[in-house]
Amino acid sequence: MPVATTTTIPAVGPISLSRSRRSTRQVRMAVRSNVVSVGSILTKLQADCATPFPVLRHVADAMTADMRSGLAADGGGELKMILSYVDSLPTGNEKGLFYALDLGGTNFRVLRVQLGGKEDRVVATEFDQVSIPQELMFGTSEELFDFIASGLAKFSQNEGGMFHLPHGRKRETGFTFSFPVRQTSIDSGILIKWTKGFAVSGTAGQDVVACLNEAMERQGLDMRVSALVNDTVATLAGARYWDNDVMVAVILGTGTNACYVERMDVIRKLMGSNLCSGNTIINTEWGAFSQGIPLTLFDRDMDAASINPGEQIFEKTISGMYLGEIARRVLHNMAEESALFGEHIPEKLSTPFTLGTPDLCAMQQDCSYDLQAVGSILFEVSGVESSFSARKTVVEVCDIIVKRGGRLAGAGIVGILQKMEEDSKGLIFGKRTVVAMDGGLYEHYPQYRTYMQEAVKELLGSEISKNIVIEHTKDGSGIGAALMAARNSMYDHDY
Repeated sequence: MPVATTTTIPAVGPISLSRSRRSTRQVRMAVRSNVVSVGSILTKLQADCATPFPVLRHVADAMTADMRSGLAADGGGELKMILSYVDSLPTGNEKGLFYALDLGGTNFRVLRVQLGGKEDRVVATEFDQVSIPQELMFGTSEELFDFIASGLAKFSQNEGGMFHLPHGRKRETGFTFSFPVRQTSIDSGILIKWTKGFAVSGTAGQDVVACLNEAMERQGLDMRVSALVNDTVATLAGARYWDNDVMVAVILGTGTNACYVERMDVIRKLMGSNLCSGNTIINTEWGAFSQGIPLTLFDRDMDAASINPGEQIFEKTISGMYLGEIARRVLHNMAEESALFGEHIPEKLSTPFTLGTPDLCAMQQDCSYDLQAVGSILFEVSGVESSFSARKTVVEVCDIIVKRGGRLAGAGIVGILQKMEEDSKGLIFGKRTVVAMDGGLYEHYPQYRTYMQEAVKELLGSEISKNIVIEHTKDGSGIGAALMAARNSMYDHDY
């Protein structure tokens, strides 16, 4: 028997004849604007993204514990803890001409570096940057590596001036590959998976160095890869060339990662290996970390729509590729539920990644009385004019998302330092320890930087944090890769 049902509609005032002629969508907008206010969405967002001291403490401690689990057993934790096979860091004595190829995101860089030893250090450098076409990020491995090799071949043709390759020598390059690989030696590594929006086919289980060497041969380029390094490993090597106190390196850019100097006796104890004594560099692949991270509905929706749902959660909350997209989803929700931009829901704002992290940064730097720059950016990404009230709300959304990202990054750094401190029995916090930092997010976003540094100080305390120096190492991964090529050259050297 049919059951009569009734639907209760929130009161929105008397509906006049003119109101009844309005579109269903406009009526729905009026209902929603009374039911869900911009302020309530903002308050919930702030609560869901909050990173008070207990949250930061939990994240840092969980990071430390997961590092140990990852070292003790392959797959023992979320962090891969990949052995880099770098057991000889730059000393300053390196000499000669070396190249570097840096593949870390939507661009790749090629560099040449003339090294002059202790006296002259880096004599000269030149570089070029090439954008990777979107279709190659989803193409085949042969297409991608052929494109990269052709860029490297074109760049090497302009060699001259202060750059000298000794007669009879083959050019050597360090390959900075900023994606998870399982290294088997200093010049070989098997791809684990693509990240940062790449989904290249035909590379699973392949040696990425072999892929590049073969591509260079196809392009007629007489060059070989003599060192494979992650961007963080290369950054650490490049920074250590100038400062012996560098113990950790972090990349905060399109993607994110961290590495650190590990003692070989710790590795032998955990892994039962026969590795030589001294130090090595461990690539944490910390983007995969997820424990204790405060997430919102918008984070979960973005993750579900990504090419790697359920993975790279830390990266998706702290790195430059995703901060703008999280904010876009919040603003689109506000436009739908609370008429943030008036009766119209901007269609352009429904397109994923329309709003970029550089847009967030630019809006947070707007100090004008009417937030004119914020209005201009919003018009560009949404196609509609915004009120002053809407602009202020947008800036608040940016700050909430960026504050969470910066503070979580700071907690991650402390987690790494804690692990090193425990193993060294007080030799990290008790002296000057440098964290080399590279990446456009860190370099160009002052609010993010500040929030990260505040979190480190909050967790370590004012006295210990005085010994922790976070130092910007611009373009460190390129120089570092060239230095590692020099350290592992196939030719005899006296360093």
